[in-house]
Amino acid sequence: MTFSPALEERFAALLQKYPEGKTRSAVIPMLIYAQDEVGAITPELIEEVAKRCGVAPLQVDEVVGYYSMLHRKPLGKYHVQVCTNISCMLVGGEELYEHAKKKLGIGHKEVTADGQFSLEEVECMGACSWAPAVEINYDFHHFVTPEQLDKLIDGLKKAH
Repeated sequence: MTFSPALEERFAALLQKYPEGKTRSAVIPMLIYAQDEVGAITPELIEEVAKRCGVAPLQVDEVVGYYSMLHRKPLGKYHVQVCTNISCMLVGGEELYEHAKKKLGIGHKEVTADGQFSLEEVECMGACSWAPAVEINYDFHHFVTPEQLDKLIDGLKKAH
């Protein structure tokens, strides 16, 4: 599998951080970085990461199945995650998620027809003190209201 020169450089630096025989620790970061470039975790990507980290493809596949931030299907350019766990739920997280579904016209783990947005209801972002929380790609937003979510989404639509 071929990656960009920048990602190849990042992989090489990552693998150098671990002592010989411990490169299995690079599986998760390699998957995240590759997912960002490729768009999804494919069977070929699993094989490639397994080979580079010296583990069985089944072990990498199990990691992909366990971690919710790893996706086998392509996401939108902007992946909107809304927390609905207890702290967020108590201050409007579920209503915020319903608002996001209506605003984007999609449901859980769906992608808009133009490929610009995907939506996911998540259990916890570790931002209980700043609930309700939303993450768009790698940017966190705290104390989010439906109006603020509208502004975030509308701003991203304009940027497109």
